Amino acid sequence: MNAEDHAVKSGLVALVGPPNTGKSTLLNKLIGQKVAIVSPKPQTTRVRMLGVVNGDGYQIVLVDTPGLHQGRSVLHQEMMRAAWSGLADVDLALFLVDAHEKPAAGKLEELCGYARAITAPTVLLLNKCDLLAKDAVLPLIDFWRDVRDFVAIMPVSALAGNGVAEVIKEVVARLPYGPRYFPDDIPTDASERFLAAEIIREKIFLRTGQEVPYATAVLIESFTMDQPGHVTINALIVVERDSQKAIIIGKGGKKLKEIGILARKEIEEMIGARVMLKLWVKVKKDWSEDRNFLQELGFSPGP
Repeated sequence: MNAEDHAVKSGLVALVGPPNTGKSTLLNKLIGQKVAIVSPKPQTTRVRMLGVVNGDGYQIVLVDTPGLHQGRSVLHQEMMRAAWSGLADVDLALFLVDAHEKPAAGKLEELCGYARAITAPTVLLLNKCDLLAKDAVLPLIDFWRDVRDFVAIMPVSALAGNGVAEVIKEVVARLPYGPRYFPDDIPTDASERFLAAEIIREKIFLRTGQEVPYATAVLIESFTMDQPGHVTINALIVVERDSQKAIIIGKGGKKLKEIGILARKEIEEMIGARVMLKLWVKVKKDWSEDRNFLQELGFSPGP
C-alpha cells in the first residue's frame, strides 16, 4: 500500500439513537445524496447500512443503525442486535436525540441508559434544534452533560442542514490517520438491489396508514438488465394478513399502482436507466417472527 493511502483521516462512525430522531436524514445530508430511506414514522430503518463521506484529506464511513427501542417480536430483537452490532469497533459514535421532543420520565431514563451503554467516544447531536426557542438549548445541553461524558455536544438540524458542516469537522478532528476504505465515488456499500427494495418499502411507509408499513417487507426476486439502459425488477411485497394485502393493493389496484410509480421513478434516478417495475403482494403470516425469513431480508443469522 502506498504511503499516500495513509495520508487521510479515516474511520468508522456509528449513527445511533432512538427511532425517528433523524439518523437517516443526517446520513443523507452528510453524504450529499439519498442512500437511506426516510419517513415521518419511527423504525423505518431496519438493518444497518454504510454511507461514505469523502472530502479533502478524510473519509468518514458512517454506519446507520436501526433506532434503539424496546420490542418483543423477533424482528425488533434483530433490529436491536443490528443497532448494537453497528457500534462494534467504531472510532466514534454520533448519538442523536430529538431536542424538540419531551419524553416521559421513564422514556427519558431509557434514553439516558442507551447513551451510557455506548462504549465508544460519543458526540451528542441535539437534532431538530431549529424547532426550539434559543433559550431552551443551553438547559438541554446542561442536562445531557450530566448523563455521561460526551466528547462534544452539538445542536443541529439534519433536515435543514444546520450544523452539518460543523459535525463533519468535529468527526474528522477525532479520527485517526489511515487508508480510504472505499473509492471516492462510492456513497454506500449497499447494492442497487437492496436500495431498490428499500425505496419500495419507503413508498409503502409514506402511502399507507400506521399499522401496515410495520407488517410489510420487500424482497427483490429478480433484478435484470434486459438491454443496455433498461432494467426489469420483480419485487414481492410481503404482509402478515389478508386485510393488509387489501390495503396495499387498494381499490382496483390503485394503491399498488401508485406505490409502483413513485418507486419506479426514484429507482430510475438512482441507477440511471429505464425501469420496468413489477410488484406482487403476498401474505406470509407472522413473518416478523420467522428468523429464516429475516435472514432473507438482510439480517445476520441470530444466535
